[in-house]
Amino acid sequence: MKILTKHSDYAIRALLSLGAAEGRYLSARAVSLEQDIPYQFLRRILQELIRHGLVHSREGAQGGFSIARDPDAIRVMQLIEIFQGPVQVSDCMFRKQVCSNRSRCVLRHELVRIERTVREEFEKITIGSLLRDLETLNAAGGSGCFPAAQLSGGASG
Repeated sequence: MKILTKHSDYAIRALLSLGAAEGRYLSARAVSLEQDIPYQFLRRILQELIRHGLVHSREGAQGGFSIARDPDAIRVMQLIEIFQGPVQVSDCMFRKQVCSNRSRCVLRHELVRIERTVREEFEKITIGSLLRDLETLNAAGGSGCFPAAQLSGGASG
């Protein structure tokens, strides 16, 4: 069972880089290197983020990608739904068709409750809250997704 796939993880990491850039445009190559995301894979992810209005792109020497919304307005749950669809704990038969055991299945009700809880928790996490967590972690000497210098304006495109 995977709650967070590679696509969602890479999208979150890309948005963390773009959010830390504070409105500056970063090249896909810079984000790829910074976050250790395969370049071609990142390009596809960025295109999907553009399609959903989360990222802007600009061509030319000063071009690249920038975050299109306030980082606090981008919820991790939204990214999971874009790249994975709804959160599912199980591929239980009741999802695909009416199961003959549906009305008596005690596990089904628990799975639905767990999925609701997972969704609610992911709704609380935003790119902005993750950026603040990274700043705190880096200030304390820990290691986050990228070096502290990049959170304080050291990244460029």
